[in-house]
Amino acid sequence: MRSKDRISYFYDGDVGSVYFGPNHPMKPHRLCMTHHLVLSYELHNKMEIYRPHKAYPVELAQFHSADYVEFLHRITPDTQHLFLNELAKYNLGEDCPVFDNLFEFCQIYAGGTIDAARRLNNQLCDIAINWAGGLHHAKKCDASGFCYINDLVLGILELLKYHARVLYIDIDVHHGDGVEEAFYFTDRVMTVSFHKYGDMFFPGTGDVKDVGEKEGKFYAINVPLKDGIDDPSFTRLFKTIISKVVEMYQPGVIVLQCGADSLAGDRLGCFNLSIDGHAECVRFVKKFNLPLLVTGGGGYTKENVARCWTVETGVLLDTELPNEIPQNDYIEYFAPDFSLKIPNGHIENLNSKSYLSTIKMQVLENLRYIQHAPSVQMQEVPPDLYIPDYDEDEQNPDERIDQHTQDKQIQRDDEYYEGDNDNDHMDDV
Repeated sequence: MRSKDRISYFYDGDVGSVYFGPNHPMKPHRLCMTHHLVLSYELHNKMEIYRPHKAYPVELAQFHSADYVEFLHRITPDTQHLFLNELAKYNLGEDCPVFDNLFEFCQIYAGGTIDAARRLNNQLCDIAINWAGGLHHAKKCDASGFCYINDLVLGILELLKYHARVLYIDIDVHHGDGVEEAFYFTDRVMTVSFHKYGDMFFPGTGDVKDVGEKEGKFYAINVPLKDGIDDPSFTRLFKTIISKVVEMYQPGVIVLQCGADSLAGDRLGCFNLSIDGHAECVRFVKKFNLPLLVTGGGGYTKENVARCWTVETGVLLDTELPNEIPQNDYIEYFAPDFSLKIPNGHIENLNSKSYLSTIKMQVLENLRYIQHAPSVQMQEVPPDLYIPDYDEDEQNPDERIDQHTQDKQIQRDDEYYEGDNDNDHMDDV
């Protein structure tokens, strides 16, 4: 048992100010709400807080195709009508709209996950949190399911420089298809996704029979669930499967995607999980005492998303939080009872004991096929991408510099509290 976990937490207020559009369920504002709730419970005093660097196009192209990254960089709401063919090619439109500051939004949330992975790689922390990340549907050459850049794949690629085996766990209500697809042919990443499957539910993939191919055969695990699963059923299944996975696969690091759309009452979800049930999965994964990268994901009832990720920040800090929400800038969103916990849902649980038992047996049977911890010939570790930082002395005084570059020089009073744990202005890349 480690004496005390060192936790790095990544946040940039700009990520919460983008707007997908009036009728779009994705509300990045939930990230500001989460952060202010974390601050109101004074959890920031127990963590190191960082503003992530904005990932450079060359970093995004470690997974995504260069032409797709370049298009995201170039497209704006004002020019999109000139690129109808490209919009269709890259799947931009209703689900994945073009909005103001789209590329910067991608750079920030992806930068957070990349920075989190680098801090873990360099043993500068034990747990790294980026609630803005977890956009698991994005593919190599196109957007999907409100996701443009797959920060999880980029973070895992970073972790693979130092770790022979990475375990990816996904508790979003939707299948983690983009991450699974990226590593479908390798045994160096095991992907485990617990999700709703069937009834044409997005994205339509993630059958228990989909197990990976070639070197990756049996290294993709899917746990397809029906509507209405509750805390006892979900957590029991989760613990049984994840225990066996860690025992057999022996990962060097875990990436945990904590999509909050699996909570009861989610605008797009159909499960009955309470925040306690969801957080129990986080608590269980933490107990393995392996380096851990934690991200957000889906979640479309935004006050419940903020509640959930705040509770889970507390879990990662071994801190029990009082149920009464302290005063904060978004307190009115938590009316009328201003409490942290939410009740379980009332959707009928269509997951019978025999169905869950069958799924469990199939997954455990597939795990028997994998070698105990595949060995990998570790090559020389490639360097973290060298990207020159802003140098005040070399700056041309007649040239304007963008706001984010200026912000790197100063602390922002609206986001952080002064103190030893505020590392916002330290260079960490």
